[in-house]
Amino acid sequence: MSNILYSFRRCPYAMRARMALSLAEAEYEHREILLRDKPSHMLQLSPKGSVPVFITGDKVIDESLDIMRWALPDVKFDMDIIRMIDGPFKHHLDRYKYASRYDPNLKRGNVDLSHRSSAVEALNLIEEKLNGGPFLHGATTGPTDMATFPFVRQFAAVEPEWWSSCDDLMSTQDWLARCLASDIFSAVMQKFPIWSPEN
Repeated sequence: MSNILYSFRRCPYAMRARMALSLAEAEYEHREILLRDKPSHMLQLSPKGSVPVFITGDKVIDESLDIMRWALPDVKFDMDIIRMIDGPFKHHLDRYKYASRYDPNLKRGNVDLSHRSSAVEALNLIEEKLNGGPFLHGATTGPTDMATFPFVRQFAAVEPEWWSSCDDLMSTQDWLARCLASDIFSAVMQKFPIWSPEN
């Protein structure tokens, strides 16, 4: 098999890549890694050291959206939503979830509510695009949903009780629940043993 994917199960970037490869029914060898112990082979191919890394033949693709485009070359993504998720939303998500990393005055485990509010503002774009509909692509989970909901999943998990009571994002809450219940998400979230050259 010439295709290899280095992945980490809980990484939202790796999730979007795995879902696109699954939707395309692409065959590849799955190599599950630990981020604290990255394989030397992966680092040789992609020195930036983040997942996913996809090797197909002699080509190395180490950006999740580029892997999605490789897997689904004829699909049109809603880049307004994806740029919002990868840009301002991810910026605020990190500072909300990992607040003490960015503000030394905050204790570990604290959240930054100002960044939570800014993330909600960013998610208004999804709320508007859904307009009560089930998914961003229509009746079923599509590529733009796959590219975005893993990050909203991360956001919702920080304060689950607050998330479930956030009246400003009711359509987004329902959308996320449907995405999490989708067959394709369940399929790509199966657990793999940690890969090493020996096994």
